[in-house]
Amino acid sequence: MRARVVLAVLAMVVVVTASNILVQFPVDAQLGPLNLKDLLTWGAFTYPFAFLVTDLTNRYEGAQWARAVVVVGFVLALGLSAYLSTPRIAIASATAFLLGQMLDIAIFSRLRNRFWLVPPLTGSLVGSAVDTLVFFTIAFAPALGFIDLAFGRADGSLGFGAPWLGLGPEVPLWTSLATGDFLVKFLAALLLLAPYRALMGRLMPLQPVPSAA
Repeated sequence: MRARVVLAVLAMVVVVTASNILVQFPVDAQLGPLNLKDLLTWGAFTYPFAFLVTDLTNRYEGAQWARAVVVVGFVLALGLSAYLSTPRIAIASATAFLLGQMLDIAIFSRLRNRFWLVPPLTGSLVGSAVDTLVFFTIAFAPALGFIDLAFGRADGSLGFGAPWLGLGPEVPLWTSLATGDFLVKFLAALLLLAPYRALMGRLMPLQPVPSAA
């Protein structure tokens, strides 16, 4: 296996495992009138790096190797996450991760020959939206609390009310956290264009990568 692919797999395992642990901890801080505990978890700051790893692999190795990184990283991270977090978090993460990353790969591959920022930005934003919706629904929606109970764990649902984004009408806490999480991912997708562009100038593909997925 190519050295860059091995490094990508290791990076993916670290990012996903850390995110699965950190998503269980809201950001307990006040920003003016905003109580960040009602709209952010620490996992929102680490998970966007998964899209950076996927997009760089796709850019230089092609969609096939990018999918391999996602699958291998997913299997290894799932085991670590199940041990270090909870089964429900692990299941939610696995489902959301596969859907979001595979969607990102497909979109990136379709747009590969567009202006350099279009493929990673579009793929990351669409993948992040799907990932966020799927993850927070499975992990924290009260309707799926039976997953925790099936594994002999306390119900980890977050159905109690909180102001939407800390200011709006009262909504289930998990929906406010999901919205805040996506907003951070949106900002991160913009900021991570800088390291993506920088690494584009340093990492050279071993051979031309076809534009087809």
